[in-house]
Amino acid sequence: MEKKGLKGWLYLLPAILFLGFFLVYPLIDVFIYSAEEGYNFASQTSSGVGLYNYSYVLHDPYFLQAVKNTFILVVVTVPLSTGIALLISVGLNSIRPLRNLYQTVYFLPYVTNTLAVGLVFMILFKRTPYTDGLVNLFLSWFGRGPVDFIDGPYAAKMFVLCLYTIWVVMPFKILILTSALASVNQSYYNAARVDGTSKLRIFTRITLPMISPTIVYLVITGFIGAFKAYSDAVALFGTDLNTAGMNTIVGYVYDMLYGSSGGYPSYASAAAVILFVIVLTITCINLIVSKKHVYYVN
Repeated sequence: MEKKGLKGWLYLLPAILFLGFFLVYPLIDVFIYSAEEGYNFASQTSSGVGLYNYSYVLHDPYFLQAVKNTFILVVVTVPLSTGIALLISVGLNSIRPLRNLYQTVYFLPYVTNTLAVGLVFMILFKRTPYTDGLVNLFLSWFGRGPVDFIDGPYAAKMFVLCLYTIWVVMPFKILILTSALASVNQSYYNAARVDGTSKLRIFTRITLPMISPTIVYLVITGFIGAFKAYSDAVALFGTDLNTAGMNTIVGYVYDMLYGSSGGYPSYASAAAVILFVIVLTITCINLIVSKKHVYYVN
């Protein structure tokens, strides 16, 4: 028995070393950097250990703006993208002919380069000296004035960022939910139809409970992904996100390391630890709530 256990640990050793080197060690290093006050990047020395870096980050207007943008992005995009993906998946599941073709079409945005999709959105929404953009053309048909969605009001820019994020993440959710719907035992549906159950009741009493583990998985991964958003904002508003007022927490970390105000790994590490705590807290809350509302098939 001991030989079998030793053999199992030997099989796991490469994965343990890989995770330890690329996950555990960097995480510990970030916590250490975040506590080093007055860290000098050139000499690799610090003046002391404390919580000053956290205080600086939490009072930095750029960080507070990044937190605000990130939370709005999370609260808006995760429920909407999951709900829309669920409706589309239910529709695809009810279509027998050309179902695979429709699934492929819906999945195309997910495999398209992020910056390419951002360029398309800029063409649709950005005002230039030559054109107001395709979206503003549609708005003019309803008597609405042109809106500068890229360089204009904050609400307009946030609308475009949320719409872009939903567009990018929704194909993956559609693929996962379509697979989950296809795995539901059809005998439940057949029994419900024999009893004359309405389609809405079938959806709420059979479909949703049966695919609830998948929905929870998508919600949790959606929260994590939205909190790590950065490339979406860059694709729409460029690299100077602080000036545009559209930076995210990850963008703030990057700027503190490599941006125009970079060279401050201690501040970047403190911001990264704060993000880690936020994501961990929300994930734990989701897991606790899901235990009461998720149906797991034995």
